[in-house]
Amino acid sequence: MNAEKMQIVFATNNDHKLTEIRDMLGDSFKLLSLRDLNLEEDIPENEPSLEGNAMHKARHVYGILNMDVFADDTGLETDILNGLPGVHSARFAGEDKNSDENIDKLLGLMGSSENRKARFRTIIALILDGKEYLFEGVSEGTIMFERRGREGFGYDPVFVPSGCNLTYAEMPLDEKNKISHRARAFNKLKEFLFQYSQKDNKDRI
Repeated sequence: MNAEKMQIVFATNNDHKLTEIRDMLGDSFKLLSLRDLNLEEDIPENEPSLEGNAMHKARHVYGILNMDVFADDTGLETDILNGLPGVHSARFAGEDKNSDENIDKLLGLMGSSENRKARFRTIIALILDGKEYLFEGVSEGTIMFERRGREGFGYDPVFVPSGCNLTYAEMPLDEKNKISHRARAFNKLKEFLFQYSQKDNKDRI
């Protein structure tokens, strides 16, 4: 197996996620989306945890394609709302996954509370050669009282990561990809894939 030619399926049709992850992985891997493989279905996310959702999606796609695959699930957790929206982040305001409505609901529930502490958690479930792995990335931060910025997606316009003055939506993609929860999780995935492919190459010698 050649790491530069490794082909792997990302179990998503979210163009924003694909753009971010392709930017992170560069030319090291051939990354395929579900759309690339003519799978347009919206895989249910009914598990009670981010880990459960990510692994369910990976297993679902692996069962159909029998190809190396990874899936992710991300949740925004707020202290004042006891971890909400959490695993329900994408559908917080309804099944249509409307980001603006999700943000409106979040800000409405948080109100004028001074406790704005929050964190993004990304879980990646990988199935590689039939074996399952999990990776986690966390970004601590603060929820703003109003939207700022036009980049990114989801809750990015109201989340300022710790140590920064800008929301994710105010950052260029390359800057966000250095510090985000998703970047931290995917960097762990990338390092694992490199090590795995190098070990495989040695075993073949």
